[in-house]
Amino acid sequence: MSTLANSAGGLAINGGTPVSPKPVPFMSTALTQADIDAATAVLKSGMLRAAKKCEEFEQRWGAMTQAKHTMTCANGTVALQLAYEPLFKRGDDVLVPAWSYIATVSMVVARGGNPIFVDANPETFQIDVADAARKITPKTTAIAVTHLYGGVADIDAVQALAAKHNLKVIYDAAQAHLATYKGKGLGAFGDAVTYSLYATKNLATGEGGFVTCNDDALARQIKLLRSHGETDKYLHEQVGYNYRLNDIAGAIGCSRLDRLEAQTAQRQKNAARYDAILAKIPGFLAPKVTPNTTCIWHLYTVRIADGALRCTRDEFCKALMGEGVPTAVHYPRPLPKQPALAAWDKKNTPVSDDLSTRVFCLPMHHDLSDEHFGIIEAALNKVAKAMRG
Repeated sequence: MSTLANSAGGLAINGGTPVSPKPVPFMSTALTQADIDAATAVLKSGMLRAAKKCEEFEQRWGAMTQAKHTMTCANGTVALQLAYEPLFKRGDDVLVPAWSYIATVSMVVARGGNPIFVDANPETFQIDVADAARKITPKTTAIAVTHLYGGVADIDAVQALAAKHNLKVIYDAAQAHLATYKGKGLGAFGDAVTYSLYATKNLATGEGGFVTCNDDALARQIKLLRSHGETDKYLHEQVGYNYRLNDIAGAIGCSRLDRLEAQTAQRQKNAARYDAILAKIPGFLAPKVTPNTTCIWHLYTVRIADGALRCTRDEFCKALMGEGVPTAVHYPRPLPKQPALAAWDKKNTPVSDDLSTRVFCLPMHHDLSDEHFGIIEAALNKVAKAMRG
């Protein structure tokens, strides 16, 4: 803690009384009895591999997101790999977000593509399509776009850029279950859309993923890649992988789908509540959403204005934790600054660099209560007042 921050008397980190001795839960991931019963039914059946429950899960998800084809798979990272492999070649340049989780880009590298980093929009945190246009190269054949934090990128602008330059479009919707653009599900757009079903996602099976698309030939290719290139038992048309889901996860997913819409609506109410709280605290900027979109608030990401505090973002978050409010930073560094991707750091991404020092996420889930919001509001006001520049 800095000297200035240490001078803030009354904070719990300096020996004061915390707003709440019991921390607000940052997320809510527990299974319900219905989820457990669904998994138990599969265990009792003895059919543990991908079978009827995975098929049901695929059909329901495709209908909910307006995708013609839906393929379950082992996780969100291999979902990206399954989408990337048929859509661009080794050596191709691929436009990628500098501000995202590493899987969006690491799977481009795994495919043999060259990532070209595109900066973020400072208001919505989504990919900056104008910056993408500036970074097109003669070898650019695709663009990978993350729908970040539960929000949605400017799909019209992405698709217009892709049409102009004949680019394939892959949307990473790992954080955007049930988000919409101009009233349509995300499965209606792009060449392929991928989702993660990791334990902390809005729709979670522990591990798992989806790939969706609307092209019959592409769907067939993804299915072949997912399961050893097999077209019949022990008949392999091409080399593929073993990236299947299993019916235990499929059953949990089907059970959780039953309440996903209601939980999403609650997240949206919670976001509106946060907006109202932050509107009364100078120096803290609520996240903005792309026009004509429905955000599903996987994360609620706050940006600290320049000069608003006399401490760092990390010091502020540490003080909040002391008062009973946990936070998370998504992300502490932009992807071009990741050691694993340093060989491709050739593009300037100042907005992403700046966001990495200014943003933090407050608790966001469907089980936040009035008591939780009271603690969060009191803690934000207390720490902001103590740390204000």
